[in-house]
Amino acid sequence: MTDKKLRIGFIPLIDATALLVAVDGGFTKQEGLDVELVREVSWSNVRDKLNLGLFDAAHLLAPVAVASSLGIGHVRVPIITPFNLGINGNSITVSPKLYAELVAAADGDIADPAVSARALARLVAERRKSGAEPLNFGMTFPFSHHNYQLRFWMASAGIDPDEDVRLVVLPPPYMVDSLASGHVDCFCVGAPWNSVAVDLGVGRILHFGCEIQSRVTEKVFAVRERWANERPDTLAALIRALAAAADFVEDKNNLDAVCNIVAKRLDVTAEIVSRTITGVLKVATEGTTRASDRYILIGRNNAMRPDPVQAAWIYAQMVRWGQALLTEESLALAQAVFRADLFDAVIGAAPSPNGGEPADGIGAFVGPAFAPTDIAGHLAAWRTRRSDRPRLSIVR
Repeated sequence: MTDKKLRIGFIPLIDATALLVAVDGGFTKQEGLDVELVREVSWSNVRDKLNLGLFDAAHLLAPVAVASSLGIGHVRVPIITPFNLGINGNSITVSPKLYAELVAAADGDIADPAVSARALARLVAERRKSGAEPLNFGMTFPFSHHNYQLRFWMASAGIDPDEDVRLVVLPPPYMVDSLASGHVDCFCVGAPWNSVAVDLGVGRILHFGCEIQSRVTEKVFAVRERWANERPDTLAALIRALAAAADFVEDKNNLDAVCNIVAKRLDVTAEIVSRTITGVLKVATEGTTRASDRYILIGRNNAMRPDPVQAAWIYAQMVRWGQALLTEESLALAQAVFRADLFDAVIGAAPSPNGGEPADGIGAFVGPAFAPTDIAGHLAAWRTRRSDRPRLSIVR
């Protein structure tokens, strides 16, 4: 079907599973596609190579696709996503020392993000009073749910993420070493790196991302809008291959095969991959586990289909934290990135998410329901925000 090999970039994360299985499991070949998967270290590399045309497509942070299309933080290159690779999949992991301090400062169950955020606020206040250095929090990119989930969690207890702590950008594969060395006290990243930190005894998973927001589009399959317009048949074949792979992943009978494919590409054990896909994660080195059937959604619960509500949520976080100004035009551009129409044209219109999904499409642990048509109202509900004085303080 294609006259050349397609080059698709990815970061070694388990939310690339549908893409990895599509290629290594033979689904792209069945569609007549010749695909080369290219492993990258940082999201800036993936974004730049996609934007420059060095990649035909990419496993990409959903907020990066929106930022690129809006021209925020980089040259404007319109990006679209006709397929979601993963809903949720992040965790917040802390050092053993910080975990012990949070437990000591907590006024309830530390597994409750509202309780842990209040405990963190007490620690932040104590450090400020004593003149100690601020705590360091690692996340993968300014335009990421890792950044937004950390900020949302902290700000729920009145912590100012730009003034009270330091946010540090780190590529996902560098997170564990940074925690072990004391460079950061905590990080938010996708699997498998939280589990790797736990297995090495250098970290403890404090919260799953789905405990902060029940449903967020974490990674997408992204292509340049121009490329999509020029190669509709190739794009349709890719969507079919990805959907078939996602269905294969969700069949429990295929778990071993899936885990072996992904483990080989990520250089981790199949057991770590299995923990993530099944949502039963070891959160502490001594073996304590926590389970959630929402930890990562790949093919079920309508997870594959792009949802403009998710794009609106991403844009709202950009505005809240000073990365973008609020305009109707920008909101429309952001929502146009998530191309449900292209997905439906290939796969067929899917039913709405089942009753187990949040009514507002997001399900944040605190605050009012999200209304994508009222971003200003959403922002007005939050005391801690940057929308009134746009700026972004990130240590690079």
